[in-house]
Amino acid sequence: MTDLPLKVGAALMIEDLPTYRRWLIEGQRDLEVQDFLEPDLLLGDWRATVAKARRLLDGFDGRLGIHGPFYDLPLDIRDPELAPILSRRMVTAVAAAAALGATQMVVHSPYKTWDWYNFGDNPRVGNAPSAAEETIARVQANLAKAVALAETHGVTLVIENIEDIAPGWRRALAASFGSDRVQLSIDTGHAHYAHAATGAPPVDYFVSDAGPMLAHVHLQDADGFADRHWPPGRGTVNWHAVFRAIAALPQRPHLVLELRHAADIPAAMAFLEREGLAC
Repeated sequence: MTDLPLKVGAALMIEDLPTYRRWLIEGQRDLEVQDFLEPDLLLGDWRATVAKARRLLDGFDGRLGIHGPFYDLPLDIRDPELAPILSRRMVTAVAAAAALGATQMVVHSPYKTWDWYNFGDNPRVGNAPSAAEETIARVQANLAKAVALAETHGVTLVIENIEDIAPGWRRALAASFGSDRVQLSIDTGHAHYAHAATGAPPVDYFVSDAGPMLAHVHLQDADGFADRHWPPGRGTVNWHAVFRAIAALPQRPHLVLELRHAADIPAAMAFLEREGLAC
């Protein structure tokens, strides 16, 4: 268990690193480099991007991760021609993370709102009782090579909630790999949207459900209607409940502000510091 306040970092594009470099290095804060989610980057000379980031991060010794690719790449894709594309892209992303010196890579949950309403609260007795097992099997097959490479290089894939209503499904998916290199991520704004719009538990319940498997958190505020990526304090997330749940964990996950505008980081930190939640 960790006392509040908790040290918080940020998820940033490389272009924003010069602005926040001093803040990141002085506090050796958690950092997530997000450029690697772009399809064109991973299909091109990603090594040059890694080299640029490493130059800008000279002197940075904090915990480092990247955001992996997700556009048009559902982890449970079943098309036999498209699944190998997903596999290759994820392998490339892990290689980029390793070259950067990152120890985490964020990937997106495959679970959709439709899944919950068709599987039911217990996926084995819902409208499509075999679908849950089939989803896990497809994700395992599609990520097998990426996970093997991640194990070699010490990179942990963290599965982020997107439309997830039942947080235990994602936990079961991560656990099914039987690897310490597959863990969980929580996006607070996504969880808050799912809570308000689709009946999911509140954000702190997502944290508690993830428990020891929670390795990464995107901190962003929202109104429960859309994926706002506002600075904490602008929306309606119960931040005291969220930070208390994080502090109660036996480990400290990477904590990064993931805001629509990097310029909002000072306002976010001012709010969290004023509330005694972050430093």
